[in-house]
Amino acid sequence: MDVVILLLALVAAALAAFAAVAALRAMRAAADASSQIQLALTAIDQAGEAISAANAALLDARSTVGQISRQQAVDTAVVRERLESVSAQVAQVGERADGLRREVTAGQDKTRETVERQLGAIREDNARQLDRMRETVDEKLSRTLNDRLSSSFKQVTDQLDTVSRGLGEMREVASGVGDLKRVLSNVKTRGILGEVQLGAILREILTPDQYLEDVATVPESRERVEFAVKIPVDGGEPVLLPIDSKFPGDAYEHLRLALDEGDAAAVNAARKILERQIKLEAKDISEKYLSVPATTNFGIMFLPFEGLYAEVVNMPGLVESLQRDFRVNVAGPSTMAAILNSLQMSYQTFAFQKRADEIQQVLAAVKAEFPNYQSELRRALKQIRTAEKTVDGIINTRTNVIERKLRSVTALDDEQEVARLLGAGAAAVDVDAAVEASEEDGD
Repeated sequence: MDVVILLLALVAAALAAFAAVAALRAMRAAADASSQIQLALTAIDQAGEAISAANAALLDARSTVGQISRQQAVDTAVVRERLESVSAQVAQVGERADGLRREVTAGQDKTRETVERQLGAIREDNARQLDRMRETVDEKLSRTLNDRLSSSFKQVTDQLDTVSRGLGEMREVASGVGDLKRVLSNVKTRGILGEVQLGAILREILTPDQYLEDVATVPESRERVEFAVKIPVDGGEPVLLPIDSKFPGDAYEHLRLALDEGDAAAVNAARKILERQIKLEAKDISEKYLSVPATTNFGIMFLPFEGLYAEVVNMPGLVESLQRDFRVNVAGPSTMAAILNSLQMSYQTFAFQKRADEIQQVLAAVKAEFPNYQSELRRALKQIRTAEKTVDGIINTRTNVIERKLRSVTALDDEQEVARLLGAGAAAVDVDAAVEASEEDGD
């Protein structure tokens, strides 16, 4: 606003100067011509009017400037008041911030002290725990190491004892092999060996009443076969199947030695000797122990070793010749067991056929008794269902009543006290009486 006033004053001054210049020109022109005097007067009047207008404008400008100055003074006072209010609020906020800063600082100090104290306690506790764990680990490691060392020493000792026992057993086996060689070198003991092995197989598969031992199979003959199996016959006495063990040890030993040496000529010669010996043994069985109808029309020659049996079976035409000429079959330990198992099945089939009528009668009796059994089952099922309903009623109704009555009772927290009380008096509590009493109280 001061600039506007200054501009107006400058305009008024310029107008006054212009009027003065015009007057001077008029006065100068008046000297030359009187006509110009009037113009000068007119100009002077106009200048006076302009000056009056400029004075009026200056007055208006001064009034406006005064109003503006007063308004600025009022506004300045309001702004000053507001600034003072804001300054007071800022000062209050600063004071509050200082208070908060002091409180935060104090809280941080307390928190720092608390954290440091807790960290110190944790460190001490960790140190104690680590020491305790170290002691426990050391103790367990020592105990484990001692146990393992003791176990290892015990295992070593046991293994040494086992090795010692094994060496003793090996010595016994070696002495047993020597004894076996001495046994096999004697013809009589070789026969006893085959007889013992055959008897063991028979006792393992058949029952004692299914075979005979050391029996004369031919009527009015003194020749006794080692074993004879009873073959059941429908409507008559059982027929005997003679089984005799044979072990041509010398011939078989010569064959084994020839095979080990790889001498083909000696192998062929030993096989011919073994074949001749087997045929002689088959002829002996056929002549001494076969007599139809008291016996079967064939007998069995038992060879106690699988190797010997394999050599006999592998000889071309020998088995067929024994069956055709002497009616004797050859069997080793495994084939003897298979033959006896098949005979055992025939015994069972014969017994089943023999008792078929009895089985039919039993089945008829069972069929007659089955309706009674079925009715008894139905009655038992009915009783079970009745008992189930009774138990279900006890579980649902009486249990709910007991739970309602015990709902206001506080349970004991001490398990030992509960066990003591229940152990001392649980057996004497009459649950039915308690339930009836609770039902009467509820009614």
